[in-house]
Amino acid sequence: MSIWPSGCFAGKQVLVTGGTSGIGAAIAAAFLDEGAIVTATGVSLEEPALAAQSMPGLRTTVLDVRNAADIESLVASLPALHNVVNCAGVIRRGAEHDLDVFADVIDINLTGAMRICTAARTKLAKTKGTIVNTASVLSFFGGGLVPGYAASKGGIAQLTKSLAIAYAPDGIRVNAVAPGWIETPLTAALRENAERNASILARTPLARWGKPEDIAGGVLYLSSPLASFVTGTVLAIDGGYMAA
Repeated sequence: MSIWPSGCFAGKQVLVTGGTSGIGAAIAAAFLDEGAIVTATGVSLEEPALAAQSMPGLRTTVLDVRNAADIESLVASLPALHNVVNCAGVIRRGAEHDLDVFADVIDINLTGAMRICTAARTKLAKTKGTIVNTASVLSFFGGGLVPGYAASKGGIAQLTKSLAIAYAPDGIRVNAVAPGWIETPLTAALRENAERNASILARTPLARWGKPEDIAGGVLYLSSPLASFVTGTVLAIDGGYMAA
């Protein structure tokens, strides 16, 4: 008999930033499949429109997580808020040694998540809701081409732990997932590089690239009543990469 709490997301208001493409879109789709009312954000005009077409029932909007006023307006427009997933992010391989690029990556990936959490806190307190942030295996080790991305994801891990403590009196659980090597447009160049692809697969015990749906499963768990005593955790979903 399944222990999955069937219907636990039915009718719940869920916000997924960066939820119109890649990992975020898979997360949004998983919540939709569980009966949630999902609002997904994207940074371009095209992505939200395409996501809405491919996922009937998905509510989409354009949002730049660097804009605190727009974030507050979006959160205020929602009738309630039960689950938040921070999945908006960028990576600028090679260019992140430029200080302006570095600062922008930090502003989007790390400070953007903090803006969302801050704006959502009051509504999440009313529902005893959850936050799941998106960290990375690069939260745990360095990336020579991506100092901004790695620093931002290391920051996400510590932000998650810190907000778990700060928000616990409100009944809000705060966790993170740390994806490994996942098949998305952001990793296409790595998968197409035969040498790099081979080295990644050689170190991954499950010997494959992850799918965005693999991350969605972890997010739903952390957002569900099954994880009611879990907060401050950074859950690696990496096919065993960090254990190898």
